[in-house]
Amino acid sequence: MPDNFYGGLDFGTSGARISIIDLHKELVYSNSVPYLYNFEKQNSWINSCENLLDSLPIKLKSNLKKLAISGTSGTLTASDLKGEPIGEAIPYHQACIEHKSLLETLTSGEEHLRTPYSSLAKALTLIDKYGTNILLRHQSDWITGWFLKDWTHGEEGNNLKLGWDLTKESWPKSYLNTSWKKCLPQIIKSGKIIGQVNSDVAKRFNLNEKLLLISGTTDSNASLIAANLGKEDGLTVLGTTIVVKKIINKPIKELGITTHKVCGDWICGGASNAGCGILSKFYSDSEIKELSRQINPSKNTSLNLLPLNSKGERFPINNINLEPILGPRPVSDSLYLHALFEGLAKIELKGWEKLGELTGSLPKKIITIGGGSKNPQWRKIREKIINIPIVSCHKTTSFGTALLAINSNL
Repeated sequence: MPDNFYGGLDFGTSGARISIIDLHKELVYSNSVPYLYNFEKQNSWINSCENLLDSLPIKLKSNLKKLAISGTSGTLTASDLKGEPIGEAIPYHQACIEHKSLLETLTSGEEHLRTPYSSLAKALTLIDKYGTNILLRHQSDWITGWFLKDWTHGEEGNNLKLGWDLTKESWPKSYLNTSWKKCLPQIIKSGKIIGQVNSDVAKRFNLNEKLLLISGTTDSNASLIAANLGKEDGLTVLGTTIVVKKIINKPIKELGITTHKVCGDWICGGASNAGCGILSKFYSDSEIKELSRQINPSKNTSLNLLPLNSKGERFPINNINLEPILGPRPVSDSLYLHALFEGLAKIELKGWEKLGELTGSLPKKIITIGGGSKNPQWRKIREKIINIPIVSCHKTTSFGTALLAINSNL
C-alpha cells in the first residue's frame, strides 16, 4: 500500500512555500520560491505555485491525498465569473478610503469592519471599478479555486474582514438587498473538504487525480497551528509584517482586531504594517546575519525609529496617515539595524499592550514564528523591551497549513 502524504501551500508577501507531511505528521519535504512579479499580480501567485508543483518529487505528487492553502489576510481580488482575474489584487496593507460613508452605513455596530484596511472597504473599491458581475475572493480562496477550476467557496477566517460573522454564521443583514451580495463567496468552515482537484490540473502536474482540496486559512492562523499555541501563550509572527495573537474566551469586535476560531479556540489578534519588510529595504539576509552579530542586545541605541514599511498603520494604532520615522541614520550599519530592531519591538510591545487591555491578561510566554524568529539578537532585544519570555518556533506557516489538511474532515 503506497504512503499517503498531505500538503500545505502558503502564499506570503514575497513568495510561496510548500510543506509535505506524512501520516505521522512528520515533515518529509519543503520548498519555497520568490514571486517573479509584484505581489498584487495574481500571475505571481500562480507562477510560484506552478514552480513548486513542478519541483515536487513524483512519489509525493502521485500520493498526495489532501492539500490546503493559506494566504495573506485581507488581500482581495476581483475575477470574472470563470475565475479569470480582473485587474490587480488589492493587498492587505492598502487602505481604501473612497467609500467611507457607505462603509459606515453598512457596518453599524461592527467596529472591526470600519477601517479602510478592511476587505469590505477594498470590495467597495473593486465593485466601483469593475461592476457587480464579478467574484470577490481573498488570496487563498482564489488559489484554491484555481486548483478546482471552481471559485464558488470562501473559507470563513479569510472572509471575516469582508463581514462574515463567525457567531451568526452569516453575512450582515445590511448586505441582503445590495446589488453586490452575489459577488461574495459561499462560506465554508476551515479544514473542510471542498472537492477534488480539477482533472486537467492533476494531469498537467502529475498529481494524484483524487487529491482533495481542503478549505484553508489565513497565513497567521496557519502559523498559530504550526506553533501549537497553549492557552497562556501568545504568538508573534515576524514576517513581512508583525502579527500578534492569543487565545481568548469570547469574541471581540474592535477596530484593528480580528477574532478567529481555530481548532475550537477563539483567537484574537492584530497585524501591523511594520515588520521584516523594512529590514529588506536596507539590508540583504546575509548582511542582517553579519550585522546582528555586532549588536549588543543589552544596550540601547537611544534612537527612536518608527519603522513602518510605508505610510499608514493598521494596528496597534489605526491611522492611514501615520508616517514612518527612519532617521536620523547613524554611520554604523549595525547600530542602525539595532535601532530598527528596537523600533519593531516597541510596535510589538504596543500590540501586546492593546491585546492585554482588551482581554484582561498578557501571555506568560510568547512563541515566535516567521523569518525574524531565527535572529537571536532581535529576540533578546524584544525580550528586554516587552518583558515577557520569548521562544522561537522553527516550524513554517506551510507546515501549519499541511496539519490543517491532515486533520480535515467532511
